[in-house]
This record gives sequence, C-alpha cells and structure tokens, in this order.
Amino acid sequence: MIIDTHTHLYAEEFNADRKALIQKAITNGVTKFYLPNIDSSSIEVMHQLEKEFPENCFAMMGLHPCSVNASVEEELALVKSWLEKRKYSAVGEIGIDLYWDKTFLKEQQKAFKMQLQWALDYNYPVSIHCRSAFDEIYEILISFEKLPKAIFHCFSGNVEQANKIIDLGNFKLGIGGVLTFKNSGLDKVVEEISLDHLVLETDAPYLAPVPHRGKRNEPVYLLDVAKRLAELKNISMSELAEITNANAQFIFGN
Repeated sequence: MIIDTHTHLYAEEFNADRKALIQKAITNGVTKFYLPNIDSSSIEVMHQLEKEFPENCFAMMGLHPCSVNASVEEELALVKSWLEKRKYSAVGEIGIDLYWDKTFLKEQQKAFKMQLQWALDYNYPVSIHCRSAFDEIYEILISFEKLPKAIFHCFSGNVEQANKIIDLGNFKLGIGGVLTFKNSGLDKVVEEISLDHLVLETDAPYLAPVPHRGKRNEPVYLLDVAKRLAELKNISMSELAEITNANAQFIFGN
C-alpha cells in the first residue's frame, strides 16, 4: 500500500477515464490520494471526487499561488469560508511561484502568510508549492514563531535547501517524477537525505516519471517513483512503503 500525498485527480485531463485510473491504482497498491485545491474553479469537482471515493480521496483547501491575481481577496475569502464549513486533510496547495510571472509577488506573499496562519488556527498541516521562490518562502517560514506540519511539495532543490526545510521541524519533502529524470540531480540529493524525511507524490497529471515522461501522469505511475527511491536507498518496496506511509500519516494523521 502506497500513499500519494499530492495529486490533482479532479483535473479535466482525467475526465474521460478518471474512475478507471483510480481503480487501477488501488488494485496495484496505490490506495490513498491527497487532493490539493487550486482555486474556486476546482472546489466542486474536488469535493465530488472525495464523495465518490471516501476511503481513498482526501481533499485539501487552499489557494494555489499561480491563481493569485487581482481577485485574491475574493478567492481567499472563499477558502476561509470552506475551512469554516467542514473538515479537510490540509491547507493547500499554498506557496509562491515566480517561474512564470512575478507581477503578484506581494499578493502571493500575503496569501501564503494568511493561509499558513489559518492552518495553525484550524490545526491543519500544509502542502507548500515552491517554484523559483525558495528564498522568498523560507523567509516567510522562519518569520513564524510556530509552524504547522508541512509537506514541501515537489521538492527539487539541493541538499542545503533540503536540510533547511528539515531543520524547521515537522516538515517532509514530497518526492515525485523528477526523481526519475536523468539530469535532474534529485537522485544525488535524495541519497544524502534520510528516508524519514520523505513522502511520495505524483502531482498528476503533471511530471510523469520515466518511462512515461512527457505524457499525462497517472496515479499508478507512483510505483515508478517508489521503485527508483527504493533502489537509491537499497531497500525493498515494502520497507519503502512502510516508512513513507508512516511519514505521510505523521503529516495528515490518517
């Protein structure tokens, strides 16, 4: 049994065969899927998927940094209203993304801080999105006296950055398809990091692992990531699953 700590199974890329792909993954041992929210457009479909697979799919609530724009206040108000209505597995996906556009950096910083505080207020872990923004995110994190439990989603940084995150306490690094990319360098980083600090993820439909790179990522492809990580750590798949599942359960509590 393996846990996928970050997957967008509600995305339109899965509209044609979503249920079949989920059942295929469950049959092959990928049995839990944590669903990070994007913005107001993804909430309804995410909730519906959770209803259809209540034992397997677990929704988060948050505003993705790439959806932060001039209407950020309205989007954040909606996130807050849902956090007040019902239970979620985490606050996410939140963070800062400066890869495509830096126009709304201040708004991204504000949204990130606000949602971190909500996670503390509601006693939720967080799923953190970081792209071309490690220093900006780290500066905010160290400004908090207390931090929620967290997964640094899709980690692809260096050893120094990994250790900075780990040293914050109660943080795990999300490892996905990038681990299998030939020149990513993530394999060298992971070799230096204890498995106690790692969790598995697909980020489906994005970042499909080798040998599926460039195609739509699918839930069952998490096994390719797991196999590569087991090879690097020189352990069995069952041992890898036991440790990474325990790490995920430490974050999410279920």
